[in-house]
Amino acid sequence: MRSVKVDPAERVRALHVNPYFDQMDESSLLALADCVALHEFDRGETLFFEGDPCAGLHILQAGCVKLYRLSPQGRQYIVRLCQEQDTFNEVSVFDGNGNPVNAEAIEPSRAWVVEPESIRKMVAVHPDFAQKVINNLCGNLRMLVRAVSEMAFYQVTHRLARLISQLPGNEPGGEGTPHLTQEQMAARLGTVREVVARSLRELERSGAIRTVNRRITIADSSLLEQWTQGPWN
Repeated sequence: MRSVKVDPAERVRALHVNPYFDQMDESSLLALADCVALHEFDRGETLFFEGDPCAGLHILQAGCVKLYRLSPQGRQYIVRLCQEQDTFNEVSVFDGNGNPVNAEAIEPSRAWVVEPESIRKMVAVHPDFAQKVINNLCGNLRMLVRAVSEMAFYQVTHRLARLISQLPGNEPGGEGTPHLTQEQMAARLGTVREVVARSLRELERSGAIRTVNRRITIADSSLLEQWTQGPWN
């Protein structure tokens, strides 16, 4: 990790474009800017570890970061992939406990980090900000409920089709996504790489996707949509 020197005006601009802070007045943003730092991370570098003291609210300025957990046997499950302008680690900011996940940069990345105590103070004095926090936490909870439901109700091939259809840059005829390896997709789906490899071959044989130079693109969106619906259709 490297700290990047930035002036207060740049910190204010970074906060202002984030949905959490976009309606906050200038004086509040200036006060909060003193509690914000910009950090740079290499590919494969850890931003923070699960269980460590709260690392603060993170706002991804550039790059891609995976949030993941490890089983006692060392098996990895990816909870979320964060893209530019995503925020993460809110849970530990608000409950005061350790980080709930590990965070790792899967490409060179930059992240703004806001001190947790300053965020808690904002909630106490800015009702609109508090409502945005509540809305975001509700959205994250719904995402986790969907993930649990998919693991319970869908086979791996159908879950993989749903994952591919949701990845950025994976529209028909696009360049595909460079972010996820088969191992990372397996971690995201709660399975193993060999199962993902078989499912990818099945999707490709059906004509739903195409794999070129290890990049997956959607060849037929209607076919892929059928795969996303599950085995009962």
